[in-house]
Amino acid sequence: MKKDLTAQDRLSASAPVAVIDIGSNSVRLVVFEGAKRSPTPVFNEKVLCGLGRALATTGRMSKESVASALSTLRRYRKIVEQVGARCLEVVATAAAREAKNGDEFIAQAEEICGVGIRILSGRQEARLAANGVISGIPDADGLAADMGGGSLEITDINGGELRDGITLPLGGLKLIDLSDGDLETAASIVDEELGRVDWLANGRDRPFYTVGGTWRAFGRLHMAQTLYPLSVMHDYRMSTDDALKFAHLLDHLSPSSLDGIEHVSKPRRETLPFGALVLERFIRRVQPSELVISAFGLREGLLYELLSDEERRRDPLLAACEELATLRARSVANAWELCRWTDVLFERPGPKESAGERRLRHAACLLSDIGWRAHPEYRGEQSLDLIAHASFAGIDHPGRAFVALCVFYRNQGLIDGEIDLPLLELVDKRAMKRARIVAAAIRSAHMVSASMPGIIDDTPVTYDGKKLVLRLPKRFSDLNGERLQRRFAALADELDREPDIRAKGGPRLEVV
Repeated sequence: MKKDLTAQDRLSASAPVAVIDIGSNSVRLVVFEGAKRSPTPVFNEKVLCGLGRALATTGRMSKESVASALSTLRRYRKIVEQVGARCLEVVATAAAREAKNGDEFIAQAEEICGVGIRILSGRQEARLAANGVISGIPDADGLAADMGGGSLEITDINGGELRDGITLPLGGLKLIDLSDGDLETAASIVDEELGRVDWLANGRDRPFYTVGGTWRAFGRLHMAQTLYPLSVMHDYRMSTDDALKFAHLLDHLSPSSLDGIEHVSKPRRETLPFGALVLERFIRRVQPSELVISAFGLREGLLYELLSDEERRRDPLLAACEELATLRARSVANAWELCRWTDVLFERPGPKESAGERRLRHAACLLSDIGWRAHPEYRGEQSLDLIAHASFAGIDHPGRAFVALCVFYRNQGLIDGEIDLPLLELVDKRAMKRARIVAAAIRSAHMVSASMPGIIDDTPVTYDGKKLVLRLPKRFSDLNGERLQRRFAALADELDREPDIRAKGGPRLEVV
């Protein structure tokens, strides 16, 4: 009998969904594990075919770029078949809708892909990109802009709703074409186009969410220049002043000046100065509160629109954490029990906790056991690295650092003194204190449950004056022992309480 060689750490509740995005610069395939609130790519590839190169001056996509795109689509069609995707969505943007030979190209592309191709209008493209931002940053509230090779789409996101939207001829390749590669000429074009949009003033003192490969390259280079302690691009934030200074630096460089910089791919070096130029002129005109780079864009927005209303309402972070716990923890049921068990610690008279902090604590509980298969000496570091760099949505970088540190301390113990973890730069003293409390709580609960479900719901922890009390009913009283007492004492100490384990059917133990 033929063995199933599929990786075991995959969820099989839904079939893969494939999205092909035929853009003006790149043609990309992303295969998502399924149509769900936490989109996990199982395959992701792009080829910079340059369909929009010279389109503004010639009106046509070149033979070379068309040949490259069609060859790429043949490869993608085969990959889609191999991964077993039952749903294939193919969209085309500015180059295909504007070129004189666009219809001919789309006909050939549809024959290769075996499905109809949606040629997106500028408004549709803007809507999908903005929904991608909402998918990855649910509380987004500001202007979102997607810079592709042929166009720039700008949308006002307000409280999860899309308001004004527009498409402008300010894509990287188009701007190079229109300006004949001259940055001063390009600046005049950018100012003229942005000046036509009166509602851009609504973005003042609100975040500016950037989408697109050129602006991701901008962020990646800024990370490298500032020695930022985390390499995750999604939700990377820059102050307006920092973004403006860095954009001004880059848009005064020629593409050849970027040669040898390993953090920017060679094909992106051509458009990066022009992307920086658009960014600089936009910031000067709009004056947003900060710049936020979104790794979620048109493709994730398309997937988001395929979801039911119920699925869209799910918390993307907790959905992703639950999936990871399902795949890697000993018991996802126990992980949810930990969320409830630790809730009590942050109710009065315990430490105050905001709704956002509660959500991050639940994420840490869900992920607390994902490293159990690793050697004990490495569980902390491996779990920290996995959490810090996972493709989570709905969490900023300080939040990532907090969750990762909770699980690190859960595995390594409550280390005192200096520890060499770059992520510490991203958390403040309050978050560090909370991470130690959460870790100490999880370590105590593990001594009772051994990470098995159906136990800690019946062994509650409560406050009693200056004491922190753990109650063990008679059937669990034998679990009391030296290890549990030590760990519970550490938790009580973090909460500035005296530990008190009350085991029915046995002596009452006040831990010292």
